[in-house]
Amino acid sequence: MSLRPGGRHTAMRSNTVEDETVLAAAKAGDEAAFGGLVGRYRRELHVHCYRMLGSFEDSEDMVQETFLRAWRKRATFQRRSTFRAWLYRIATNACLDTLAATPRKVAREAEIAWLQPYPDRLLDEVAPSDSEPHAAVVARETIELAFLAAIQHLPPRQRAVLIVRDVLGWSAKDTASLLQASVPSVNSALQRARVTLKRNLPASRIEWPRTTDASEDERALLHRYIDAHERTDATAVAALLADDVRVTMPPEPGRYGHDEVMGLYTDVAFAGTAPGDWRLVPTWANRQPAAANYLRRPGETEFRALALDVLRFENGKLAEITVFQADVFPAFGLPATL
Repeated sequence: MSLRPGGRHTAMRSNTVEDETVLAAAKAGDEAAFGGLVGRYRRELHVHCYRMLGSFEDSEDMVQETFLRAWRKRATFQRRSTFRAWLYRIATNACLDTLAATPRKVAREAEIAWLQPYPDRLLDEVAPSDSEPHAAVVARETIELAFLAAIQHLPPRQRAVLIVRDVLGWSAKDTASLLQASVPSVNSALQRARVTLKRNLPASRIEWPRTTDASEDERALLHRYIDAHERTDATAVAALLADDVRVTMPPEPGRYGHDEVMGLYTDVAFAGTAPGDWRLVPTWANRQPAAANYLRRPGETEFRALALDVLRFENGKLAEITVFQADVFPAFGLPATL
């Protein structure tokens, strides 16, 4: 890119002309042009739908529904907003329609059966571009499992308001337009949503966003967790756990505390009659450290996929483990066997 005065302006103007040409072709019914245009926003729209729904798989379907609706409505797009904002409007309303048709009610705090993890390797695809300088970057504090679980407690429209206002950074006026509501009602919904969010976030996560990136410390703690697990060292695991550690296992209901967690290790995973040998593969989900568990049972030659542990560390201790079944492995690019 030229560093001469006006060089960047020229590049931006060229991109704008190109975008106008592509947009005109798309509105006229050019499927290839339309596919290329919406494809730019596939991943960030997927993340947006994931925040709304909490399910990685359902979000895939919702992105496809968004593109189908956009194709059918392409002639109605006006330049009063960006094409990206127009797609977000469609995606948000598609999610609201789905939630209205198939309501999801959280019976108790830990019972969010539909919650699924999001691979960091896919989150890394979301980034702002020259043509959309205000495109949302995936902020850690709004993609962590604790945040995702907390916003599932919100009624759908409150959830939409919170995400659009506090995550995407839309104005109250634009949010009201999206939801065909008044500005005062949007502001009221946002206030109620923030109260519910704080009530359902872990106490140590009430104040967000985070001010520091703890990823280096977390990598070291993840290595300790994996090492202790592979050596079936219950004492080493106990040294990692916070006193108020909790474990959840979507879609199974319930939550386990410290003593129950240690019982799972000492009486099940690490018992004298252990079910086999463990291998854990480090990965990342929802901007959190994670470990893919593989088990080689007696008499077998391969380690088979068993579960994915998504970990949350606070102050050097393991505060939360969310355990997902092995059916999430393909999204992480993890093999079925080692």
